[in-house]
Amino acid sequence: MEFLFQIAILIMSVVIHEVSHGYAASYLGDETARYQGRLTLNPLKHLDPVGSFLIPFLSYSFGGFIIGWAKPVPYNPYNLRPGRFSEAIVAGAGPFSNIVVALIFGLFLRTGPTNLALIEVTSALVFINILLALFNLIPVPPLDGSKILFALFPERFVELRGLFERYGLILLLFFIFFLWQFLFPLVVLFFRLITGVSL
Repeated sequence: MEFLFQIAILIMSVVIHEVSHGYAASYLGDETARYQGRLTLNPLKHLDPVGSFLIPFLSYSFGGFIIGWAKPVPYNPYNLRPGRFSEAIVAGAGPFSNIVVALIFGLFLRTGPTNLALIEVTSALVFINILLALFNLIPVPPLDGSKILFALFPERFVELRGLFERYGLILLLFFIFFLWQFLFPLVVLFFRLITGVSL
């Protein structure tokens, strides 16, 4: 039951994350996501068999935590304005949305709700959204952090970007299963700062 409960929160959170990418791209001039029907909170439009189900199951089973992703919202970087940092803005919109969700529900926790079930739900929402934000800011393709990093690269390093993207999934799986221990303390720290309580 705990796993299913966390999966539901994760799905809701990654949908918000992906829709935020789409709206950022739309604001900057690209309507690809809108034309493909991805500017919706309907989870069926966003779920990915690997990222939304398999990876969460494996991470929960072997690591005791839950992480995953949805199908990336499509956009055409050549339609974006104002220039080279537009792609980074679109990429950053996803983690930013998760931070906003974490702050809103973290503020609610600080008001001191007394219902234990409500506290558990809210705590899980805050924790998973902090986790999603920090996880997606890791500069490894296909995560958002890589696009933010690549926006800072001079154009002459475009081949290096291609190399990173070619082996990105392998690097990502390596991070999930071997370097998670370095990210988890940061998630706990931000959870405590936002909510004022310890896990």
